[in-house]
Amino acid sequence: MTGVDFTVIDGLNVLSVQTIISEVGLDPTRFPRVKHFTSWLGLCPGSRITGGKVKSSQTRQVVNRAANAFRIAAQALSRSNSALGAFYRRLRGRLGAPKAITATAHKLARMFYRLWTTRQAYCDPGADYYEQQYRERMVNNLKKKAQSLGFELVAQPEVTEGVS
Repeated sequence: MTGVDFTVIDGLNVLSVQTIISEVGLDPTRFPRVKHFTSWLGLCPGSRITGGKVKSSQTRQVVNRAANAFRIAAQALSRSNSALGAFYRRLRGRLGAPKAITATAHKLARMFYRLWTTRQAYCDPGADYYEQQYRERMVNNLKKKAQSLGFELVAQPEVTEGVS
């Protein structure tokens, strides 16, 4: 149909892909950018601002089977050993399950749109790669904070003790 195998994305199975395609159609030009696509799905944060004051940033309530398919796929990633699964688990611990599901569904929708428009293959880097990126980001942030306070952050070498 579309020339792309969407089931390579973790969490998306044949039934959910069929549901999504039946809702959005086969023509990706209907949505000029990924922001339009995720907004139509109701998976992006709202921006209700008046007088420079943010009143709310909740997602819109939509009756959309495609959005529900992305949310179900995101919930299925809770025990997945993939980068998306690690992303979901990290957000769930910090934000709670409902917000983590919506954020992961938003990420899945962006990946779906990218495959849909570019027709390129998807390769999952895995949970270890995601954790390594997160660790590097945290170390860099700590170094910047220490430098701004006038300290120097020095990493201790890892000591591996051999059992003999």
